[in-house]
Amino acid sequence: MLDTDRARELLIAERERIQRELAELVHANEDQAPELEEFDAANRALELIQDELAQGLAEDLKKRLAAVDRAEQRLAAGTYGISILSGEPIPDERLEVVPTAELTVEEERARFKP
Repeated sequence: MLDTDRARELLIAERERIQRELAELVHANEDQAPELEEFDAANRALELIQDELAQGLAEDLKKRLAAVDRAEQRLAAGTYGISILSGEPIPDERLEVVPTAELTVEEERARFKP
């Protein structure tokens, strides 16, 4: 089972990475003053598409932050690294790659099978 200190390091790094991505997303267009752009339908359409993509990405990042919160709660409760579905241990190798993993690889795959 993954060492508690190592798990905490991984979760802190994951939180910081997600927060950086979220901050970059929020501030990505600040240097583009609207008065400098020529407003035509094509520019507006592109801007709307970019806004929708950014909004979708922001929602995904917020879900990933929530997953970090849940993982930190499991760490505090002593259940980190144990599947929330089966109670089986999640391999350390998986937690190193996906520190917020709640399921084993097999359980994750089964969720998406038709």
